[in-house]
Amino acid sequence: MKNLNSNSEAEDTTPHNRMIAGVLVKGKVIDHQTRCTHYHSALDIIAIKFKCCNTYYPCYSCHQEDTDHVAVPWLVDERDTKAILCGACGHELTIAEYLSSHNTCPSCHASFNPNCAKHYGLYFEGVQ
Repeated sequence: MKNLNSNSEAEDTTPHNRMIAGVLVKGKVIDHQTRCTHYHSALDIIAIKFKCCNTYYPCYSCHQEDTDHVAVPWLVDERDTKAILCGACGHELTIAEYLSSHNTCPSCHASFNPNCAKHYGLYFEGVQ
C-alpha cells in the first residue's frame, strides 16, 4: 500500500521555488507558507514581491542568491501596490496594508514576524 503522506507538500522541506496560493515564490522556499532556509520560524509566513524583477521571494537573501541584480526598494508613492503575500491564506497585501497591519494578516489574522521590520529599509523607501 502506498503511503499517501510520503510526498505531500506539507512534508517537502527541500528548498526550491514553490507555487503558494497560485503565486510563484522563488528562492530557497522550504514549505507551503513561504518559509525559507534563511527565515523559518512559525511567524515567517510572508513573501515580498521585489520591484526590480516583479517576483516574490521570502527574503532579501533568497533574492540575492537567486538573481544577478541589486534589489530596488518600493518608492513611497507605490504603497498601493500589492507586494506582500500572506503564506497562511494567500492574500496579497498592498505595501500600505502590510506596513499598517501590526504584523497580522488583515484577511486571516495570522501573525507575521515583527522582526521583519529590521529589514524594511531593504524593501521600502522611507521606512527604517
